[in-house]
Amino acid sequence: MNALATAAEAPLSLTQVFASEVLGTAFLTLFGVGVVAGVLLPKSKSFDSGWIVITFGWGLAVFVGVCAAWRSGAHLNPAVTLGLLASGAEEYSKGGVPVTLGSTLVYLSAEMLGAFLGAVVAWAAFRKHYDEECDPALKLATFSTGPEIRSYGWNVVTEIIGTFSLVYIILTFAHTPAELGPLPVTFLVLAIGISLGGPTGYAINPARDLGPRIAHAVLPFRGKGGNDWGYAWVPIVGPIVGGVLAGLLSRIF
Repeated sequence: MNALATAAEAPLSLTQVFASEVLGTAFLTLFGVGVVAGVLLPKSKSFDSGWIVITFGWGLAVFVGVCAAWRSGAHLNPAVTLGLLASGAEEYSKGGVPVTLGSTLVYLSAEMLGAFLGAVVAWAAFRKHYDEECDPALKLATFSTGPEIRSYGWNVVTEIIGTFSLVYIILTFAHTPAELGPLPVTFLVLAIGISLGGPTGYAINPARDLGPRIAHAVLPFRGKGGNDWGYAWVPIVGPIVGGVLAGLLSRIF
């Protein structure tokens, strides 16, 4: 048995789970925030390349994140973690991580920290571009989502539908993104972005939105506007509800 196989079979400690999910979620937001920054910020070589580039970029960001965090199951998303919890799963990954209050909190905190750190690194990559003159709302949009038509109730519905689709398919076919494999999850996220992402920017992940939104609030750059905290609850509540509903329904089907 080679060393890689031995490592894969060894039970994970919660410290290892935390590190894995921080790393995976950081890669997710680094590449995700990065592609939006490239499309929206002036003087970037990919400036104004459009929505399709953003959706492909986020899909590939998921591919990278799942590869980075495979040992912990690559949740990368509190909606996935809570969906697994609601589904009655006994383990959060094949690494032998039992579903407990402690392990749940480790996953959730790691996802939030990773999302924040990934956004900070993306900001560093585009540091000079953030100082260029640009609509402050576009600078915020590189970090977090916002609706094209602001209607909080229907915005929540959109996020519930998108996140339900993500988590239900993961739970039905593979239990965690890592077990489904990075490529199928990539295409799933790409499909959600192209089909359902237009109204709200498809957060479908509370950490993906809140972590970078906090980064936007604390990072220094010129021309920064508000953080739109009035909307910030939507990409938290919608994905959590969608993930939990998916978990509950997966018990039936």
